[in-house]
Amino acid sequence: MRIAVFCGSADGRPGSRYKDAAFELGQVLARRGIEVVYGGARVGLMGAVASGALSEGGKVIGVLPKGLADRELAHPELTELRLVETMHQRKALMSDLADAFIALPGGVGTFEEIFEIWCWAQLGIHHKPFGLLSIDGYYDKLVEFIHQSSDEGFVRPEYVDMLMVEREAEQLLTAFEFYQPPADKWG
Repeated sequence: MRIAVFCGSADGRPGSRYKDAAFELGQVLARRGIEVVYGGARVGLMGAVASGALSEGGKVIGVLPKGLADRELAHPELTELRLVETMHQRKALMSDLADAFIALPGGVGTFEEIFEIWCWAQLGIHHKPFGLLSIDGYYDKLVEFIHQSSDEGFVRPEYVDMLMVEREAEQLLTAFEFYQPPADKWG
């Protein structure tokens, strides 16, 4: 099994436990024999996830646009690094390689990845589990907004339920084991 991990290229605010939790997620995935697919960088939470998995002998596949690799952002110890031309190609390849998706804290790029994967699931483009690892409640307000969107009639409750949210990696991985996608939106 392979899980794509979306997360920030930054560490988060000083004193936060985001980077430690990202490293721990990588370790947990490797211990379970789950391969990591991620953005390929050595910096921020991305680098921490990869380093955590590698520290436990896990397999890590990075997918990085060539322009970023040229800036020396590529993690030097990956099992495999796949270079692509664009961010669109990066996301498509990560999706193709993955059996599931986890989002750690991150910024605009991470948000965009979450919503694209969620939209694709809603449209039936994939039937893979995906969720937020809400470290220290990072995604709580986003989840609140998503429920508000549903209450206002813009997101069906069954699509809200597709997005799994947990505070601990083991809990999220257990939820993935029981994931049942709803019927396709247009099916």
